[in-house]
Formats: sequence, structure tokens, C-alpha cells
Amino acid sequence: MQFKLEAQDAGSKARAGLITTDHGTIETPIFMPVGTAASVKAIHQRELKEDIKAQIILGNTYHLYLRPGLSVLEQAGGLHKFNGWDRPILTDSGGYQVYSLSGTRKIKEEGVTFKSHIDGSKHIFTPEGVMDIQRTIGADIMMAFDECTPYPCDYEYARKSMDMTHRWLKRCISRFDSTEPKYGYSQTLFPIVQGSTYKDLRKASAEFIAEQNREGNAIGGLSVGEPAEDMYEMTELVCDILPKDKPRYLMGVGTPANILEGIALGVDMFDCVMPTRNGRNGMIFTTQGIVNIRNEKWKNDFSPLDPGLDGYVSSFYTKAYIRHLFISEEILGMQIASLQNLSFYLHLVQQARQKIKEGTFAAWKTQTIKQVMQRL
Repeated sequence: MQFKLEAQDAGSKARAGLITTDHGTIETPIFMPVGTAASVKAIHQRELKEDIKAQIILGNTYHLYLRPGLSVLEQAGGLHKFNGWDRPILTDSGGYQVYSLSGTRKIKEEGVTFKSHIDGSKHIFTPEGVMDIQRTIGADIMMAFDECTPYPCDYEYARKSMDMTHRWLKRCISRFDSTEPKYGYSQTLFPIVQGSTYKDLRKASAEFIAEQNREGNAIGGLSVGEPAEDMYEMTELVCDILPKDKPRYLMGVGTPANILEGIALGVDMFDCVMPTRNGRNGMIFTTQGIVNIRNEKWKNDFSPLDPGLDGYVSSFYTKAYIRHLFISEEILGMQIASLQNLSFYLHLVQQARQKIKEGTFAAWKTQTIKQVMQRL
């Protein structure tokens, strides 16, 4: 993998770049739709490419390991062949699922023992095992195995967790560097910065991760319930330490405002389930603002869903019709909302990239956040 920095905004730390992988080039800043179980929910691969214009998607190691399982994925020739997505894929390491499965897992130095949410069967994830799993999945970008601490989190727990994540990282690197890709194309490994919301821990973790000199780096343990101001403060601190010549990935973030603020702090890559999850619940992001499509006010509104976008669902379907679909519990409503939200997110980062190259991102960001985050 290679990263080329193309432009830096004049009024912020925002930057535009190119990430080159064996499955194609990614223009940054970029948002990655989440395809947890080998599928971005309710979205065809053709729609991802042609309508949403996604350049990279994310898969989840924990879920893919359980279903369809490594044997199926290996027989298929990896996740790209299995789901038909021929562009870059990033896989997380299962660390977030470790965090979210707090009631059914035990964390030790060796790794994490957990029970499947599907059938209750017991499994163990170790740094070495997670590297092997991601080799079998075949992602272009693999994540190191880490522990995502909860919020709030006391200092001593955060420190011990960070130190263990660093030890796990050395084991991940050792296993990654001693193994080869399975499907004839290269893979790369991103370490993850931890440290909760404690400045000294974040600084120490960012310095440790930078010293590993991998092709890219990730920032984890944020967007887990902490105030937005703390998330931005930690992000800025870490971005100022991580190398400028490598992409920075802020994991699990977030709202359109979170993404634009993250870009302004120097982040290049984002992912979040919000566009599809909120869409399925009737919250639709548009260039004019946020629409709760179930509201009575849209019942007789026959205007296009989002006149600011030229995509099919944005211009073809009316708010009244989409509201009808939701009220009637028709699956098509959830599909349309998911398509719209992902199209909007990709449009937003593409606009941000253009403004960075023009040197006008900072002023545009402030105005855009006010507009797209208003409730209509």
C-alpha cells in the first residue's frame, strides 16, 4: 500500500491524498460503508459502486469468522471473491466486538475468550489468531488486535489496557511479518492508538504506534459515549503525533459533523454504521438537513428526497412516498433511506476533498455543518 499526500488546506489541518492498493486507489478523505457480515445492509454491490460511489468498504472479523466461517471464505478465494466486491476492503480486528460483548468475554494476556452471540459456543481471539483470520478473509487493510476501553474508564484500567494493546500489537506485527497473503495480492497492517480520554496515555500510545512504522495508523477507543469535545481533543493530539506521510483512520466515527471536524484535524479515513442503521429507522441525511421521514409533515410533500444530490433515489422518490413506505413497513423504504444516507456521506467527503484542494475547506466546513445537521 502507498499513500500520497496531494493537498493541505490553508485554514485547517485537513488534507487530501491517495491510498493505492492492489484492488484500486482510494481518494482521501474517505468514508467507508460498513459491510459487517460480507454485506452493506440492504445495498447491492452495483449500487455501492454506481450510486453511492464507494471506494472501499469495511468487513468485520468477528462476524465473518462466525459466519460464513473461514473455510467458506478460503474456498471462495477470499472476501472479494465471495461477495463480488473488487475494490479495496478493510477489516477490523474484532476488538470492538470484544468491547461490546462485555457480558460474555474474558480478557487475558493470551487473548480474549468469548461466547458466540449466535449459538453460545466458546472461542478465543489472540493477536496471532486474528492476523491469521484476516489473512484468510483477504482484506487489503488489516487492523491490529486491541482492546477498546469503555467510557467512562478509570485511569489505571485505561493504562493497563493500553499497555496490553501495545504488547498485543508487537505480537500482531510478528505474526503479520512472518506470514504471506493467501490470494496473490498484498495486505497491510494498521496499528491502533488507545488511551481513553487521558492526554498522557493518548500521547504515549500515539508515539508507540508511530515508532512501529507501519503503512497507516488508526485511532480507536473514541465515539464510545464521550463528549464530542473530548473526542476532538484526543483526535487532534494524536494526529499531531502520527506521521504526516501515512493515512490516519478514526474508527467508528460518526455523524456528518464528526466527520468534517475529524477531517479538519487531519483524519483521512472514517467508518460508521450510522448511515445505514439510522436510515433503517427513518432518519435520512440530506444536503438540506436531517429528515425524520416518519413525521406527519412529509405526508403530502411531493418534492424530491434530496434535490442537492443527483443520484437516482435522491431525485426520483418523493418524501411523501418514502414516508408511506415507512408507515406501511415496506422494506423498500429502508433500502431507499440506506442508499440516500450512504450517497450523502460519500458526497460529503468528496466535497470536502475538493474544498481542501481549493484551500477553502475551513470556511466551507463551518457553513456545511450548520446546514446538514439542522432538523427539517
